[in-house]
Amino acid sequence: MFSLESGSGFWNPVLWVLALFILFLLFYGIRGFGKSTYKKGTEQTKVFLSGNKETSPEEMHVKASNLYWGFTTSMKSLYSLLRKMHTGNTSDYILWFVVVLAVVFLIMGVM
Repeated sequence: MFSLESGSGFWNPVLWVLALFILFLLFYGIRGFGKSTYKKGTEQTKVFLSGNKETSPEEMHVKASNLYWGFTTSMKSLYSLLRKMHTGNTSDYILWFVVVLAVVFLIMGVM
């Protein structure tokens, strides 16, 4: 067996294939300890939704406004200020990015 040696190790494809085969056997053996009572297409394959029945995806969709209601309500003053600043124009965001980046560089340069 010939190995390709470099300054930081060696490469031998036969040894790598042997190592991968041993790892495959190890994982396959660990998998064998699993339960054999699993049956495909039965109640076991259904998603557990905390006891709620599974409905169509449209009915199950939780809007972000409902999901983050408490967070947005507590930060309402900040969000109202940010909504006033929001223009939707990409060049405005790039300008803010450049300004913030300049401030960060100034702070890092002073320290």
